[in-house]
Amino acid sequence: MDSPNRKLIRPSFNEMKDKMEQPRKAPPQKRPTPPDQTNAENFYYLKQMQSKTQMTIVLKDGEVIKGVIEWYDKSCLKVNREGEPNLLVFKSNIKYMYKA
Repeated sequence: MDSPNRKLIRPSFNEMKDKMEQPRKAPPQKRPTPPDQTNAENFYYLKQMQSKTQMTIVLKDGEVIKGVIEWYDKSCLKVNREGEPNLLVFKSNIKYMYKA
C-alpha cells in the first residue's frame, strides 16, 4: 500500500511573527485579602506598658480613669492607679483612651 502524499500545513513565519507581536491581555489581578489581624493594638499596648505611660481612659458611661496599663488580654486591661485601687477594665466598656 502506498501512502498518499500528505502535504504538511505549516503557518508562515510572518503569520507567527504577527501573532507574537500582538499585545496579550493579562488576566485581571485579584487584590490580596487583608490580614485578619494587624497587631496594631498589641503593639500600642506593649509600647505604653514598657514606657509606663500615664493613660486617661474614658468609659462609655462617661467615667474617667487615669493610670498606667499593667497588662492586657483579649477582653480587658489592668490599670494601676496611684492612691486608688487598681482596676480591671473590660475593653467593651472603653469609649476611647489617650495619653495623659
